[in-house]
Amino acid sequence: MAREETRTAKSTNTRSSATPPEGGGPLAPAPRAWAVRLVVVGIVLSALNLRPAITSLGALLEEVRDGLGMSGSVAGLLTSVPPLCFAVFGVMAPRLARRFGAGAVVCAGMVAITTGLLIRPYTGSTVGFLAASALALMGIAVSNVLMPVIVKRWFPDRVGSMTGLYSMALALGTSAAAAVTVPVTESLGGSWQSGLAVWAGLAAAAVLPWIPLVRDRGPASAESEAARSVHTRVEGAGPVRHVHARVEPPALRITRSRTAWALAVFFGLQATAAYITMGWMAQIFRDAGVPAGTAGLLLAVTMVMGVPLAFVIPRVATRLPRQGPIVLALGVCGLAGYAGLYLAPAAGAWAWAVLLGVSNCAFPLALTMVGMRARTGAGVAQLSAFAQSTGYLISIPGPLLVGVLYQHSGGWGLPIALMIGLMIPQMAVGVLAGRDRTVEEEAAR
Repeated sequence: MAREETRTAKSTNTRSSATPPEGGGPLAPAPRAWAVRLVVVGIVLSALNLRPAITSLGALLEEVRDGLGMSGSVAGLLTSVPPLCFAVFGVMAPRLARRFGAGAVVCAGMVAITTGLLIRPYTGSTVGFLAASALALMGIAVSNVLMPVIVKRWFPDRVGSMTGLYSMALALGTSAAAAVTVPVTESLGGSWQSGLAVWAGLAAAAVLPWIPLVRDRGPASAESEAARSVHTRVEGAGPVRHVHARVEPPALRITRSRTAWALAVFFGLQATAAYITMGWMAQIFRDAGVPAGTAGLLLAVTMVMGVPLAFVIPRVATRLPRQGPIVLALGVCGLAGYAGLYLAPAAGAWAWAVLLGVSNCAFPLALTMVGMRARTGAGVAQLSAFAQSTGYLISIPGPLLVGVLYQHSGGWGLPIALMIGLMIPQMAVGVLAGRDRTVEEEAAR
């Protein structure tokens, strides 16, 4: 009798591990091969579209200012719009993803980018241009936040390599827009409206791979449902029943984590440097006597440095317990590049462009640390939203202040001094964010 009960228990345990309990939700399925391939294509195409709205404008900023009658201060406001939109709309991304699914939100984001890029050159006014830009940037904002989440869900064992692929595609899109916007504009008859609107085609292509994934919540969704369901055996006169009680995980108090705050400030300061570079560097070179086409190429060189390095740095970072040494190396390159812009902007233009391109790779490093500083997918989503939204709020004044300083000082000495001054705290908080710990551990203390 005892042996029979043992055999029955073993067979029950075997069945319960292989099949879902009666009346319960399904076990986490293996991700389908076609879905994985679509996610990879979707990640790459989406990443290609996360910066052309900004760098294409940077290459034609002078023409846009003349066409719309903008002052230097208003142009500085225009270069501050991206971080403002990223902060405001990025914080909504986790809630939207929980309700509709990350794939559906990213798909809608790509539609918003397409629409905004298509209509903004033809609004005919500064207000309309800003509003259409905000629509495109809203799509970029939610996609910015959800990309690390999608990587964590679909590729939990390849966070470093997939973040590298995503960052490399982002850098490629950034540099391509900077490099070819001026030549494309010239080939289209010199119309800056056409030169900006052409990037809507690339955004439209990025919508397509997400359409079949709109209703697909990803391979981790079933796992999270299983983890949040408690199967209770109820003994009674009848057969054994399973009662499923949905148990929500406790909310992570992210603001209690010093690492989360350090990562948010690091993200904000590197974003400040990046948007100042994307919005103003071509103008710095043009004011130093560099032709417009060459200035666009120099900006493209700065951006293209992220293509190989954005793939290498995340892979190296995930192999190190602390990412502080990488933070310091990137910061030193930034200080050297800014010093060169201050002392001899035209004479060593190519060297300064390369150094600043290396320094701008703090962005993929920050994304990688978001994935490393949280243990769970929910933790990554919360940390990504907090770090990016808070960070972009921090970065808003930088590009605007550069425009004001440039207009009132009549040169680039004070704006470049500001950039140098901001690099020091960026290096300090980056070292703190790179320590080997997780936000869950700190929030629980």
